[in-house]
Amino acid sequence: MSQDPPVHIRFDRGTLLVEASPDQVLPIIGFLKYDERVRCYRVPGYQYAPLVRTLLDKNIPYEDEARDFLPLELNMQAGFAPRPHQAAAMHGWLETDGRGLVIMPTGSGKTYMAAMAIARIRRPTLVVVPTIDLMQQWSSVLERLFGCPAGMLGGGSREILPLTVTTYDSAVLNMEFIGNRFGFIIFDECHHLPGPMNRLAAQMAIAPWRLGLTATPEREDDGEELLYDLIGPQAYRIDIDQLEGDVLAPYRTVRLELPLDDDEQREYSRASALYKDFLKSSGITFEQKSDWSRFIGLCARSEAGRRAFEAYLSQRRIARAGRNKFRKTWELIVEHRGERIIIFTADNETAYRLGEEFLLPVITHRTKAAERKEMLDLFRSGDYPVLVTSKVLNEGVDVPEAGIGIVLSGSASIREHVQRLGRILRAGEGKKAVLYELVSLGTSEMSVSRRRREHRAYRRSWRKY
Repeated sequence: MSQDPPVHIRFDRGTLLVEASPDQVLPIIGFLKYDERVRCYRVPGYQYAPLVRTLLDKNIPYEDEARDFLPLELNMQAGFAPRPHQAAAMHGWLETDGRGLVIMPTGSGKTYMAAMAIARIRRPTLVVVPTIDLMQQWSSVLERLFGCPAGMLGGGSREILPLTVTTYDSAVLNMEFIGNRFGFIIFDECHHLPGPMNRLAAQMAIAPWRLGLTATPEREDDGEELLYDLIGPQAYRIDIDQLEGDVLAPYRTVRLELPLDDDEQREYSRASALYKDFLKSSGITFEQKSDWSRFIGLCARSEAGRRAFEAYLSQRRIARAGRNKFRKTWELIVEHRGERIIIFTADNETAYRLGEEFLLPVITHRTKAAERKEMLDLFRSGDYPVLVTSKVLNEGVDVPEAGIGIVLSGSASIREHVQRLGRILRAGEGKKAVLYELVSLGTSEMSVSRRRREHRAYRRSWRKY
């Protein structure tokens, strides 16, 4: 029998230090990198579970001083029978060994499914969310479901309890100190995780059980692969159209193609021609990811480049906020008077212009937290039947009363468009949701609209006027 001492594992600022003899290292070498500074092997914290599993499979004895959590006594106080899709999501996640992504639409009960997982795993749990609003929502839900206090880390709060909710920003700042204190970690809106900083929240945590929640995992930078590495494989997926009329409100989407006014069309054509001529002369096709950076660099180096960039901004501004869009928006507000309406824009400038023209409340990233809360409360009560926003209501805010959405402008992102649809789909008695998409006819918005509608939620309800 080998006389080697057991492999020794310790947590060190988001990583694991592994002390082992050369013979013991051979079967697990794929995980490890030797660190001359401390004269032992080191591995990222998130590799804790695969490392321990390998040691067990190879019958290699080990001493674990990394883990600083124990089983937790938890009972759901306000439970109810899960819906079939929630039960299926739970089953799928358990089938992937408690490590994986669950993809479900906004309003379909992702939070309750996550609470089911917490009750099943019974380990100290950290929930990571993108905003302070969501942190507060999650904390309230967990306290109600489990009948115990839930800590919050972020936004001025610093109470770390067996059930704790934190923001991505605060998780990144604190994970080197708390990364070994939780056996289960949940990433809500996990499509945020692959960002260069946010990913540290997952890499520095040792939690063996991991759950990623999102309605839209797709990323333009192919970051889904990083999600699978840091959280686990796709465990379950159900889309908006599969839950329509039961869990979610029945809905339709309407695309309105609106011509520019004559003077706008002339200015758009002039600016577009100048911009496209510069692209052609510079050999830029935007077929490669690096083309945008190259375009910006060329624009900064010459007067012609600066004129081309101004032309790009001008034609985009005209397409996004043509006067016909404003007229149609008012017509839709009048047509749907008595219903809660959210108007989405691509930029703050257009949102504020719309608010000034029609005397509507506007929420952007500049809106202070207290003012935003007051506006949302007034919207829920019906005192404010219409809200205008740029992007801050795309996700993370519970607005169940909204039934009408008007997309005045937006990016080509599929995720953004699906998120905006999700804002109006929470079920209500007799509710029938409608999402209007206003597109400037004969402009680049036509192709932008086609790209962002490449999701199954839109294929069966596309309608053009």
